[in-house]
Amino acid sequence: MHELAITQSVVDAIVERTGPARVTAVRLVVGRLSGVVPESIRFCFDLVTAGTPLAGAALTIDEPAGRARCRRCGAEFVADDVLVLCGCGCADVAVDGGDDLRIASVGLVPTAEGVPTGQGD
Repeated sequence: MHELAITQSVVDAIVERTGPARVTAVRLVVGRLSGVVPESIRFCFDLVTAGTPLAGAALTIDEPAGRARCRRCGAEFVADDVLVLCGCGCADVAVDGGDDLRIASVGLVPTAEGVPTGQGD
């Protein structure tokens, strides 16, 4: 299950940027053509965040649809499967979106100094 390693990398990246600040929310973008299963990320998140500043943080995952263009017939279409095929039967397609895997935003508990409560976007 590579989602466990991906989730661990996400948590590590956030802790590296935010240090010991308590994280209240994490929003990820996991495109439908990324090859990553959002439900597995959700399952792993609580396990991986235990004992970290992200423990108890709310996880939101946006799942944008894939977009592709056929190199043979030129058709542009929505693709929601990692095996992207054009309606004409051609597999020679260019993926134009929906293969994202990124941290979109992080919410932090405000500090006494009034530091902003989030990073991202």
